[in-house]
Amino acid sequence: MQETGVRVAVLGCGTVGTEVVRLLTTTAGDLAARAGAPLRLVGIAVRDLDAERDPVVPRELLTTDAAGLVARADLVVELIGGIEPARSLVLAALGSGASVVTGNKALLASYGPELHAAAAAGDADLYYEAAVAGAVPVVYGLRESLAGDNVTAVLGIVNGTTNFILDEMATRGLSFDEALALAQERGFAEADPTADVDGHDAAAKAAILASLAFHTRVGVDDVPVTGIRSVTADDMREARENGYVIKLLAVARRDGERGISVRVHPALLPVGHPLAAVRGAYNAVVVEAEAAGRLMFYGQGAGGAPTASAVLGDVVAAAAHEVHGGRAPRESAYAERPLLGPAHVVARTQVQLRLADRPGTLAAVADVYGRHTVSIESVRQHRLAEGQSWIAIVSHEASEAALAATVDDLATLESVHEVLSVMRVEGV
Repeated sequence: MQETGVRVAVLGCGTVGTEVVRLLTTTAGDLAARAGAPLRLVGIAVRDLDAERDPVVPRELLTTDAAGLVARADLVVELIGGIEPARSLVLAALGSGASVVTGNKALLASYGPELHAAAAAGDADLYYEAAVAGAVPVVYGLRESLAGDNVTAVLGIVNGTTNFILDEMATRGLSFDEALALAQERGFAEADPTADVDGHDAAAKAAILASLAFHTRVGVDDVPVTGIRSVTADDMREARENGYVIKLLAVARRDGERGISVRVHPALLPVGHPLAAVRGAYNAVVVEAEAAGRLMFYGQGAGGAPTASAVLGDVVAAAAHEVHGGRAPRESAYAERPLLGPAHVVARTQVQLRLADRPGTLAAVADVYGRHTVSIESVRQHRLAEGQSWIAIVSHEASEAALAATVDDLATLESVHEVLSVMRVEGV
């Protein structure tokens, strides 16, 4: 193989696929030296042979026969996205003993155990650095660098589109709709932004991160999700005035030996928190471990070149194993920690209310908190108009079940005109 080279097939030739092809062809000498053998691009599977493409893509290597291409490769780079036909092609590759590099977070979050089992059965590698945070090497960090430590928490901004939108709302005072339109104009958001703004993309990545961090199988359906559509310019202004920023976070925590919690939601972060300074379409993940302490991984989480960098790093590692022997780490799910429900997950929240401005109103609100054993940390209040006030109440940590019941009861108070928002507080 050192003489003939490692046969590489690329499935998909969109923005990332084109950049992967560019790097495979323009840096072939360096890649061969690092892998121990030439990386021979033997084909590029596409849907339309006649579509306009970057001149760097060799047209003679294009094919619509993805299955046939997989059958003659030593290493398959899957950049199609979605579930099918990606799943079938990846399983076919692994079953034949070919290693796979993928950036497909939806596939991994939904069928990770099946893919890992196929890799083990086929004695092949399964690499997926690009599936979580583009060029940010957080998968490697969790899977290999921290393999000897015990991770206690993972807190991350893992979707560049939503971070761009929230950043524009915070810094320029745009509404959600205005910031979304700008993100679409600049190419950060798709025409249909549902997967991003409703948090589904981040949930798939949270499932992958939690599985790696806690050696437990976590699927995308295990992750409760709240998106950012309800975040307003008023929320942003209020957060800024009180020393917070709002970010869409993927949060995974281990509660000793009781179990783990995983979720995605907008949250208030103190301005001094490392994630608070992450601007634009960048990604960042903070990992807390017993021995290593707090670590932060930061960089570009999307885009052709950054994502291709992560893909090629995996390609070189997998190719080196083909040449010299060895394998990537197998799935580590030995811990089998239970997923904790709302009664066992603790959180802090900020609740904003519009209520009657008259004696006894605050006492009634405080009584609701007390009845649910939720302790109040702070209260801010100002008058909205004659007879109405606005208040924001930040709680101490309490169970999510108790916090939810508190909000439900607040909404029934005669003096509470409207529950304006409920947002978690993280990083304190």
